[in-house]
Amino acid sequence: MTQLETQGLAAKNAARVLSVAGTARKNQALEAIASAILTRQEEILSANAADLEAGKAAGLRPALLDRLALDQGRIAGIVEGVRQVAALPDPIGEVTKMSTRPNGLVIGKRRVPLGVIGIIYEARPNVTVDAAALCLKSGNAVILRGGKEAFRSNQAFVSVMRDALEESGLPRDCVALVMDTSRESANELMGLTEYLDVLIPRGGAGLIRSVVENAKVPVIETGVGICHVYVHEGADLDMAARIIHNAKTSRPSVCNAAECLLVDRGIARDFLPMAWQLLQTKNVELRGCPETQAILGDVVKPASETDWDTEFGDYILAVKVVGGFEEATDFIAQHGSGHSEAIVTNDYTAAQRFLDVVDAAAVYVNASTRFTDGFEFGLGAEIGISTQKMHARGPMGLEELTSSKFIVYGTGQIR
Repeated sequence: MTQLETQGLAAKNAARVLSVAGTARKNQALEAIASAILTRQEEILSANAADLEAGKAAGLRPALLDRLALDQGRIAGIVEGVRQVAALPDPIGEVTKMSTRPNGLVIGKRRVPLGVIGIIYEARPNVTVDAAALCLKSGNAVILRGGKEAFRSNQAFVSVMRDALEESGLPRDCVALVMDTSRESANELMGLTEYLDVLIPRGGAGLIRSVVENAKVPVIETGVGICHVYVHEGADLDMAARIIHNAKTSRPSVCNAAECLLVDRGIARDFLPMAWQLLQTKNVELRGCPETQAILGDVVKPASETDWDTEFGDYILAVKVVGGFEEATDFIAQHGSGHSEAIVTNDYTAAQRFLDVVDAAAVYVNASTRFTDGFEFGLGAEIGISTQKMHARGPMGLEELTSSKFIVYGTGQIR
């Protein structure tokens, strides 16, 4: 057996134990993990510092370094996320429906774990803990395959979690890390059908496309975030400027950051200078249509056709002036990724139409797209944002990591 097959078998055995561990034992393990991360945070920060040093030497962009970086505040946030997951209701064992058939059979559906979940992700070490916590609470074992940029950080986190699991009486192999960060290990994980029940990619467009196209294991597709903010002619312009500033600059490297600003022609000359006044404080690069260039001048670079379909993940914003609601929503339908879309307007009819016609996992009225997040939605930490329409859509919390089985009670019936 290969090392990954050995990990897969161990995870499958651990999943059988975890699936019937019960809420109290799982919560005890999660609290042990949270406490251990705080106790051993210097070890984790030291590993992260080595990753950051290597990333800088390799020429990683500032936005990617931001994704990679940990500090005491971020570790405190990770720990809080684990504890919030522990505090959430346990979905496992919930009977969602029960009915009695004419022959006397009582048939119900009970929520159960998926089994063993594989997660392929990039340079965000917080995902290591978020994913493990959600999988543990939902009764699933997890095999984590992070990127090489965060390998030392991921290794430190997984070591802490495995020790905490063992101390709390659950198998260490409920959480495992793929030790090889080469493309070959990713390809092997995609084909590990004997041991994995589902595979979840979390990262950029290239990673997600590769997993979706090549995996033999069933995939829950997390989405590229080409998110739009549409400033309707009925908008409060001050509010709109604050929203686009937040949606673009609060953390541009994440998938719920806005990548494109759409502005109705009737308010563009008033609004665009207001928006630019805020955006320039973060040195945002604008790539705009000819009308945007005419209004703002040389601060705008000409937008190419590919800019409308790009998740920049950086301080770059595409800007287009549109002729009204229909053009804006048609544009979103053509170029959006189905992640998060927002309209800013005080026009009730326009707001309701936007909610009706825009097809995305999260649709906003008068709020930043940055709220598309499991923590903000009250789900605790999330495993990712699904943009597909089967089983899970939007932030994936505990329920999205479960399946169901039929349970049937009889009194001797035969067919």
